[in-house]
Amino acid sequence: MTSVLLLDVVGMTPRTLAHMPRLSALAASGVQTGLGTVLPAVTCSVQSTMLTGRTPAGHGIVGNGWYFRDQGEVHLWRQHNALVQGEKVWETARRQRPDFTAANIGWWYAMGASTDITVTPRPVYHADGRKSPDAYVRPPALHDELTGALGEFPLFQYWGPTASIASTRWMVEATRIIMREQQSDLVMAYLPHLDYDLQRFGPESVEADRAAAELDVVITPLLDDAQAAGATVIAVAEYGIETANRPVDINRVLRAEGLLEVYEQQGREQLDPWTSRAFAVADHQVAHVYVVDPADVDRVRDLLGQVPGVDEVLDRSAQQRYGLDHERSGELVVIAEPGAWFTYYYWLDDDRAPEFARGVDIHRKPGYDPAELFFDPADRFAKARAGLGLLRKKVGLRYAMNVVPLDPSWVRGTHGRLPDSKADSPLLLCSDAALPFWDGARDTVPAARVRDLVLQAAGVGASVATT
Repeated sequence: MTSVLLLDVVGMTPRTLAHMPRLSALAASGVQTGLGTVLPAVTCSVQSTMLTGRTPAGHGIVGNGWYFRDQGEVHLWRQHNALVQGEKVWETARRQRPDFTAANIGWWYAMGASTDITVTPRPVYHADGRKSPDAYVRPPALHDELTGALGEFPLFQYWGPTASIASTRWMVEATRIIMREQQSDLVMAYLPHLDYDLQRFGPESVEADRAAAELDVVITPLLDDAQAAGATVIAVAEYGIETANRPVDINRVLRAEGLLEVYEQQGREQLDPWTSRAFAVADHQVAHVYVVDPADVDRVRDLLGQVPGVDEVLDRSAQQRYGLDHERSGELVVIAEPGAWFTYYYWLDDDRAPEFARGVDIHRKPGYDPAELFFDPADRFAKARAGLGLLRKKVGLRYAMNVVPLDPSWVRGTHGRLPDSKADSPLLLCSDAALPFWDGARDTVPAARVRDLVLQAAGVGASVATT
């Protein structure tokens, strides 16, 4: 029987919860608090903090990606659990209870994790360059059981211009199957649906309200299952999403100053991290700026501090205030003003933009690109060409989804900086108001204490400290 169901309800805030009656009922009968997120308030960093009890300075996940200095490459959305430095919550529990079991459905850095059950999106990468939807599932026999019951994982509804409730519904139903058939003390599920329309249309939009209501309907059977099984439900949000109104082209600023360099391939420009004196890995409202020569740090800090839309520029000393002073961090970390966010764009002419810029290509882009959530509104044939691409895929031909706009102004929601508005701040809900954990902690629970809450709810106790 599942003891704890830990749900990552991305983007859950007081604003969205107002449209989620089933989750609101859980909060009303249990506990609702704010969640004190970390900087950067992005998926990989916050999840790692919640599971290890450490800040990014301790676990090393300084963003959804960073510059791997030992490889000379920018990588986002890596999947290997070994990148997370520190003991995870289920490992802590096993030091007291060696038979403690855990299942992970969709939380990041799942590959190679020591959970007993793992389900995470993992495409099939064909030899001819095609990519097909699939998931990595452990134990292997569970893969065919899940896909037999639910169909293939809907990869193209998990991210991109066709992202929808379908991917979250698949996660929910997979979680329900695992809870019914497996004996796990801790079950973790990632539910990303609110990420999509809140970034597309903004948190105050009708579309955002509709997405919240839609998600609530989809997760209701899962919450009912957990209640019937007597499991404690803990629902957390990594961050809230605020209105976006100002994209900041931080790499173009660095290029104009002669600090960022590119190289050319077939008339298109590629970022050259090997020869650039400074470049930024943009990640929503936070950017890690890597400066090769220490003598350039003051110059770059002063330059970026004058850019409209920039709030703070943190050197190594200032990064300590936010628990972000890790060797993977940039020599400088730049934080956007409220409503502003950083593009990864480094080219000056769209005709010379790299081929991946107009596609959904989260692993080749040297920064996060929320424009991937849109079909280019300026291209009336974008949807038709996307449909043709999918048809080519189905018959085994290669295809390219060149449908993403290069105009960042379509993005209406963003996150990453510490929240300024309570309405758009992340929440933590728990079905059990009797846990002693809540003594003195009802206003805001720091993300690093989620680990202790899970341990208490699972009956292990928060006294088993991490190292």
